[in-house]
Amino acid sequence: MKNMGNAKSIFVIDDDVNIGNMLEEALIKEGYQVLRAYSGTEALFVLERKKPDLILLDLMLPGLDGRELLSEIEGIPVIVVSARDETEDKVSLLLKGAADYVTKPFDTKELLARIAVQLRNFSPSGKISLLEFSDVSLSADTHKATVCGLPVKLTKTEFAILKLLMSHPSQVITKSLLLEKISEDTPDCVESSLRVHVSNLRKKLRDAGGQDYIESVWGIGFKMKETEN
Repeated sequence: MKNMGNAKSIFVIDDDVNIGNMLEEALIKEGYQVLRAYSGTEALFVLERKKPDLILLDLMLPGLDGRELLSEIEGIPVIVVSARDETEDKVSLLLKGAADYVTKPFDTKELLARIAVQLRNFSPSGKISLLEFSDVSLSADTHKATVCGLPVKLTKTEFAILKLLMSHPSQVITKSLLLEKISEDTPDCVESSLRVHVSNLRKKLRDAGGQDYIESVWGIGFKMKETEN
């Protein structure tokens, strides 16, 4: 077991006792402190008194369900852990503020890796300050991007696209979600120009790093591409 002195706290919200116990055991082995709740109502009660570093949230909860609970959570990264695997569900929850979405049954090592990424990238202010994926780094504070440590000059729209993709690196981001989210920063980007912006972004990253970092998912949207490194 790792040193618990300055351990991060993970709040597991799941009414399935067996899954909750398995998660708690795995998290403790990694050196995390663990909070538990078995319903949305109980979770809300706990959150009024404590602020964990990250939340693992099931959707199908008694009382207040996971979707309703998500809308009540601010300033804490939330990874949804659910048996529902429809793309529409994932998109909806990402829009409502979920940091990531993991489908049951899940690989424990992968979930632990995703937890580590969220904890590393989430700043105390509740905003993502630094995003990293393979050789690509993006600073939300300075609005600068680097590939292999070298600066890459991006337009405002390209930066907004990359930020959204890197915020959810394992998820396919639909074209409609991209347009809806980046329109907050770049209202000039419309469906007809989105592909051009993504194409230009991919080329800039590829020119700098020598490989593709973004991939198209036919008929759906785009996602970060698992690299060979």
